[in-house]
This record gives sequence, C-alpha cells and structure tokens, in this order.
Amino acid sequence: MTGRSAPSVLPPSLRAWLGSAAVLGALVVVVLGVLYAGHSRPGRVDARVSAMVYGVRPPWRYAALALDFLGEPQGAAILVASAVAACLLLRRPRAAALVLVGLGASVGTATLLKSVVGRTIHGGYLSYPSGHTAFATTLALVAALVATERLGLDRRAGVPLVLGAALVAGAAMGWAEVALGAHYPTDALGGWCTGLAVTPATAWLVDRTADRQAGRTADTGRREPH
Repeated sequence: MTGRSAPSVLPPSLRAWLGSAAVLGALVVVVLGVLYAGHSRPGRVDARVSAMVYGVRPPWRYAALALDFLGEPQGAAILVASAVAACLLLRRPRAAALVLVGLGASVGTATLLKSVVGRTIHGGYLSYPSGHTAFATTLALVAALVATERLGLDRRAGVPLVLGAALVAGAAMGWAEVALGAHYPTDALGGWCTGLAVTPATAWLVDRTADRQAGRTADTGRREPH
C-alpha cells in the first residue's frame, strides 16, 4: 500500500478509546438485534420517537430526501469517489483504502445482519440495522480520522472530534430514514453502532496490512546488491 513514512489512518493516541467505543457499539448491535429479531412492529421507544419525527413536511422533507439519496447507490458512489480522490490528493493512500474497505465492511455487515435478525418494516422489508446510517457514520469517521492526523490533534481533542463527527452524521442520516418511514429509530441506532464497531477495526487492519507490506519492501531493498 505504502511505505513506512505513510501516516497511520488510526492515530495511536486514539486506538484505545476508539477500540472501547467499537466494543460498546458491537454490544449494542447484538443486544438490539436479539430484542427485535423477527419483529415487524415498532417497540415503545420506536413508536414515541417516530411519532415526533415521521411525516415531516417541506422544506425538512426535501432535506431528508437529499440525505437518503446520499445513502442510495448513485449518491453513495458520488460520495465514495469524492472521498477517495480527496484522500489521494492529500497523499493519504491508507485513508483512501479505508474509505473503500471500511464502507464495504460496514454496509456489508449491516446487510448480513438484516438477514440474520429478520426484523421487517412495511410488510416485509428487512430493516435492522440501517445500512444508510452505517454508511454515513463510517464516512464521517474516516473524514474525522484524516483531520485528526492532519491537524496533529492529541487524544483530548481527537476523540471528541472523531466521535462527534460520527454522532452528527449518524444522527442526521438516522433522522432522515425515520422521517421518511424507511426505518425504525432503533434500526438507525443499530446502524450507527455498526459503523462505530466496524470502522476502527477496519482502520487497524488497513494500518497493519500496510505496515507489513512496507516491512517486506524494506527487507527486499536491504537484500538487493548495491
């Protein structure tokens, strides 16, 4: 992927905190999945939140539709291509790899969990967890990780930035999905936690793979005759 000089996509100062957040997120995903497995109706919390959010009118409906489009194949493709191009322009190949691998892992995990959990909405559409929310959360996490590294932020500033970005992006997309009636609120929470659980692990894997490749390249260089 790149040499030793390439900066880590998961800053060492954030690894412990984001690792803990990932474990907590995974636990929430599992607990909610068990609670709502096979259900086709909203829970009490879902009903209360949906009553306040569902059926928004213009201009808020237009905002919800725009956010929803960004999670659809065409909108997502535009965002992914833009994010990869931005990472490459910033000379952050590991971040570009994380955009592709991280988003694929998050959305793929959400898709797999939908089949396993079997929760449905509107008479048969699998709903838990929200893939749109997982997608938005992961993309925000990657952007915040790049910003943390570029700005040289320490743990005290980096952790709030990364988790705050994930929260804002996940809440915005989750709101849109609930407002449009595409998901229950707990589906959105499950999607947010899916992104939070998968992204740090994927970032660590990208760094580890890149470091190993850089090590092999360095060893090969030392063995070549001069």
